[in-house]
Amino acid sequence: MLISIITSTYNSASFLADALESFKEQSYAEKELVLVDGGSTDETLQIIEKSAIVGKMISEQDGGIYDALNKGVKLASGDIIGILHSDDMFYNAEVLNNVAEAFKANPHLDAVYGDLLYVERDNTDKVVRNWKSGSYDLAKLAYGWMPPHPALFIKTECFHKYGLYDLQYRSAADYDLILRFLYKYKIETAYLPQVLVKMRVGGISNKTLKNRIRANAEDRAAMKVNGVAFPFLVAALKPLRKIGQYIK
Repeated sequence: MLISIITSTYNSASFLADALESFKEQSYAEKELVLVDGGSTDETLQIIEKSAIVGKMISEQDGGIYDALNKGVKLASGDIIGILHSDDMFYNAEVLNNVAEAFKANPHLDAVYGDLLYVERDNTDKVVRNWKSGSYDLAKLAYGWMPPHPALFIKTECFHKYGLYDLQYRSAADYDLILRFLYKYKIETAYLPQVLVKMRVGGISNKTLKNRIRANAEDRAAMKVNGVAFPFLVAALKPLRKIGQYIK
């Protein structure tokens, strides 16, 4: 069972080496790294070349991270697809092995997700937020719950059946894809109760109030198109679910 990990980069020299090293350290042998670069002008390409672990790569201008991820999905050869952002890291060396074992234990599974730790950008040992996903329940998606996108692994065939990231969204294409796959089409999904990814703080949708307002509007649009009832109310509840993640 080949697992394809997609990493998109654009002037990612600051933290990319950590991401690449965390992929390299994975004990699971049947893995490939698909790297999609947006035409970096810093030292990103040199870091990639030095790592010597990239299975497939393109470097060209793109329309943003979701366009890059779509290119990565099309390039991927694996049975399973996961996302590793250029400033994130796998939690330990057994992540891909544990994901593969979950799929092998239940051949009917289409997706597996786990937990995620938000950490400080310059001190990844300091946890800012603990996203403990909890057991899977389809009904929870109708009330603003979602699994963490970087800790979600999906069978490649689901992308072929149900589509790629919708580029009309600037910050909610991952949420739209999760709703489309898990809620609208009800793919078979299971929870792996362990931390899979450490994610540095500073996402694009949360940097300013303006971005957060736009992201909330995109969340409502994704809910509406995927059949979630009362999207305005659910979009208001969605950020409230994060409060407990900050409590140590």
